[in-house]
Amino acid sequence: MNSHQHSRRSFLKTTLAAGVAPMFLPSGIWAAEVKPNDRIGIGIIGMGKMNGGHLGGWLGRADTQVVAVCDVDTTRREDAKKKTEEFYTKKAGADYKGCGAYNDFRELLARKDVDAVCIATPDHWHAIAGIAAAKAGKDIYGEKPLTNTIHEAWALVKAVRDNSRVFQTGSQQRSDREFRVACELIRNGVIGKVSHVAVAIGGPGTACDLPEEKMEPGLDWDRWLGPAPMRGYNSILSPRGVHGHFPNWRLYWEYGGGMITDWGAHHFDIAQWGLGEDERGPLEIHPVDKPKPQDGVKLKYTDGIEVSHISGNGITFHGKDGMVFVNRGRFVMKLGDRQVADYSKNDSKPSLREQLDLVEKEFLGSAKVKLNVSPGHKQDFVDCIRSRKRPIADVEVGARTVTTCHLVNLAYRHGAKIQWDPAKLDFTGGTGKPEWLTRDYRGEWKV
Repeated sequence: MNSHQHSRRSFLKTTLAAGVAPMFLPSGIWAAEVKPNDRIGIGIIGMGKMNGGHLGGWLGRADTQVVAVCDVDTTRREDAKKKTEEFYTKKAGADYKGCGAYNDFRELLARKDVDAVCIATPDHWHAIAGIAAAKAGKDIYGEKPLTNTIHEAWALVKAVRDNSRVFQTGSQQRSDREFRVACELIRNGVIGKVSHVAVAIGGPGTACDLPEEKMEPGLDWDRWLGPAPMRGYNSILSPRGVHGHFPNWRLYWEYGGGMITDWGAHHFDIAQWGLGEDERGPLEIHPVDKPKPQDGVKLKYTDGIEVSHISGNGITFHGKDGMVFVNRGRFVMKLGDRQVADYSKNDSKPSLREQLDLVEKEFLGSAKVKLNVSPGHKQDFVDCIRSRKRPIADVEVGARTVTTCHLVNLAYRHGAKIQWDPAKLDFTGGTGKPEWLTRDYRGEWKV
């Protein structure tokens, strides 16, 4: 019996013994029937824009059931509870009031019917919530970037491994075909030996200097800050209520890492996947010699391969015989003077799917290196909950990627060259400082 089955059956025994009806829906309400005690109970932590989208994804699945939500903003929390219960009421054709709503994520983790959690808090909470979830025996879908420091990343890896949990990092580009095809081309040497990779994303973060604003009731501001320094409320950090944009807390060191960790967690991830660096990382990080730079940091990998941070958006692999550019819904490939593929805008012809079909048929039909084909990021997570295998964006993959992102940010913040040992996870050659790997923690929240 796997841990998922055990936890569900234990919950059923507990609730029935206590005379409480378990909050499962009739099994016939979905087109593909899934028995109630076979569904994976999902708890959602952080109900901002990202998890607002994830909520719909979990609700729409026949094999999962959202049983609890958590947010420090009363309006967001109650809105998520209402949407969940209205969805299941409509599906069941009967009134449903089975979704718990919590201000403290630890209360959600204490529920026996929560098998897995989806964490999409601000970055400074990722490690604390993720480690607590692993220790509580929950499988975890954790948004990127994995954590807010290098120290936190590897503490989270340890917690996941020590507790035999499944952890899917929300780096969903690994489940998108254009990125997999691009990386397979690189890994199979189709464009020749790679000399340079350009990762195009926005710039680093900055220290928070936002003025204090008056805050209406309903937000637990102290808990929103959590391990971060105490400061006055500002709506840029936590817009009140249900909002339709990604808040800019991510631009400040105290809560995020600017676009280096935001988009970098996607694009540096693909660069390292293509280079086969998932188990290592950069060896040197070179800063930029100019005031307040927004791009230009360079990383040196095995065999002298250089990865540079430039402005824009996307990843370009440059090889001896050609190049591959890839981004979401974009794919360009050249070999010498031949334009093999060029899907660079929405109305490009042939379609992206057709161009990828042709590229795979011509160059990857008998490829020696085949990367995992994901059935979809959430589906891969659910499949791995049942099989207990590692998902396509396993926690250690997320840790390697976010370590690279933080090293880039450190080069910007301190203007210093960094030498890095990927095996020891430490600075070498007299570079760096131990305190750069972590941060100060406030109150009870520590990693």
